[in-house]
Amino acid sequence: MKLTEEEILEQCARMCKNTLMETLDISFCEVGVDYLVAKMPVTSKVHQPDGVLHGGAMVALAESVGSAASHIFLDTKEYYIRGLEISANHVKSVKEGYVYARAEIVHKGRTTQLWDIKIRNEEGNLISIVKLTTIALPKSK
Repeated sequence: MKLTEEEILEQCARMCKNTLMETLDISFCEVGVDYLVAKMPVTSKVHQPDGVLHGGAMVALAESVGSAASHIFLDTKEYYIRGLEISANHVKSVKEGYVYARAEIVHKGRTTQLWDIKIRNEEGNLISIVKLTTIALPKSK
């Protein structure tokens, strides 16, 4: 049975309870055939000392959306999904509003998956480019 977009977003919201995603107020807002979008408010809670969005918060947002996308698009009944490698290039700073991270699959292998994640501000300006590699590890019986 295939889930609707609303059911997938509700499932993502449930996964966030009592996690870093809840602490950072990350929420999932859009899903498509091969992508997932999450948003995060830019407040003092995620600022670095000089008042702009902390790069670590952007990386946490990117890994959250990429890992959630792996859970959605892979068979997680039989596999655990773990982040294997992440790299980010921050190209613009943000002081307020929301940032949106869109994870798109680049490679969907049986064991490893490669995600391209673009983080943009509310005006659509590119803030950060992130590459995330995830790995599917078999659950032991």
